[in-house]
Amino acid sequence: MDLGIIGQAAGLFAVTNIDDILVLALFFAQGAGRTGSTRRIVLGQYLGFAAILAVAVAAAFGATFLPESAIPYLGLLPLALGLKAAWQAWKGRRDGSEAEEGEQAGEGGPGPLEVAAVTFANGGDNIGVYVPVFATAGVGGMSVYAAVFLVLVAVWCFAGKFLATRPVIAKALARWGHILLPLVLITIGLLILIEGGAFGL
Repeated sequence: MDLGIIGQAAGLFAVTNIDDILVLALFFAQGAGRTGSTRRIVLGQYLGFAAILAVAVAAAFGATFLPESAIPYLGLLPLALGLKAAWQAWKGRRDGSEAEEGEQAGEGGPGPLEVAAVTFANGGDNIGVYVPVFATAGVGGMSVYAAVFLVLVAVWCFAGKFLATRPVIAKALARWGHILLPLVLITIGLLILIEGGAFGL
């Protein structure tokens, strides 16, 4: 196995997914103290990234399941989820903290499909970067890239969880996470829509 390709794959993943660590930290903070939340977040991250890889690999072989003109509209996913999270945070504040404390120990937090949707939408621009790299790497090189990427998804999940559980950061996220998560998701959604020129923006 070529160490050069492994290094290139690791570098490419890091550069194209650096913003995911913040989003993951927010998800982990949202799921703190809730049964099975880590499992659901990791599963969602893998589902979302596997979808990005599948589309990029298919496009490298010449199949386009996702027209390039449709990619900017992926911004609607995090935008909708951000608005939903903002509504839930506002509703939670109105309903009072008693109900919130009651559900904190139970199941809850972000679901796998929610995390997958944000991961896929946020990685829509990654597809454009991965396709030419995969197309020139050949089948062998492409499989190395895919394997390295999938290992690094686990590293990213660990980094997100690590950040969310540092005492100072955890305290800040516990206090402001319900505001930060919707804000970050809405910002990501709007950036994808605006940068891609969706709706003639």
